[in-house]
Formats: sequence, structure tokens, C-alpha cells
Amino acid sequence: MKVKTERLILREMVVADAPDMFEMDADPEVYKYTGDFVPKSVDDTIERISNYPDYKKYGYGRWATELKETGEVIGWCGLKYLDDIDEVDLGYRWKPKYWNKGYATEASLACLEFGFKELGLEQIVAQAYKENTASIRVMEKIGMTYWKQLNTEENPGLFYRIKKEDYLK
Repeated sequence: MKVKTERLILREMVVADAPDMFEMDADPEVYKYTGDFVPKSVDDTIERISNYPDYKKYGYGRWATELKETGEVIGWCGLKYLDDIDEVDLGYRWKPKYWNKGYATEASLACLEFGFKELGLEQIVAQAYKENTASIRVMEKIGMTYWKQLNTEENPGLFYRIKKEDYLK
């Protein structure tokens, strides 16, 4: 499965993406806004990619995102089913040198289109820490609105959402 935008290709992650994903996830600037798993090595990342169940289980997941022009993997963007809250979440993460270039907005819009038109979803949510104003700006640019604050261990922070009928207007 591939989704293409003007500048990007979004596709399933493969083991060959592990060095790029490790570089990104191990960066303290990235971790500051995610609070997520920090791999100890490229091998940890290989294992995580190899055991990622979402593509088979749901038909979608977090997609490696590469620049069309160069083929360089700059991060990931995609949808993920969150069973703890029974919602489909839009997420994105980039290497810091690719921040503030419009890639998150471009990739996120492609994911919304995929989710609503291909998967038939009725709602998509996204989350960010309150202090991650850049991510919140992206959510607002793509038409999401503040939904609620949720402070669970797995999903802390602010939740935004967009409903299918609002996206298709």
C-alpha cells in the first residue's frame, strides 16, 4: 500500500527503514514531544518494525514517509487503532531537520483522505502534549478541533478530532 502526495510517498515500514527510524526516535528533540519508546539500538528498531501487527490486523498503520525527490525516509505518518480508547489516531513524527517544512500537514491530509474515503472511518483523532504547539497547529490546519484532554499513561495530552462529514465539506 502506498499513498502519494505532491512531495511524499507514504508506505508500509520495512526493516531497511530501521536506521532512519532509530536516528529519529533516539533524538532527544523528538522524544521531548512523544514520551514514547526510545530504542537502544538499530536492532531494537528492527525488532519493532518486524513485529508491527497493524498492517495485517487493520490494513493500515504508521507509514514510513519518504521524499519523492530523493527517496530519503524523513519519518512516519499514519493511522493507528487505539484499542484503549476505541479510536483511530492520526500520528506523525519527523527527523528534526524536516520540521517546519509543511510535510506533517501534507502527509496528514493524505492520511485523512485515506481514512475517510478508503477505510470509511467516521472520525479520526490526534493527540499532542500541550507544549507541542507545532503539532497542534498541524492538527488545526487539517481541520481538526479540540475534543478533550486525556491523561492516561498510554495517551497523555490533548486530543483533537475531525468527523467525516466535516472533512468532506
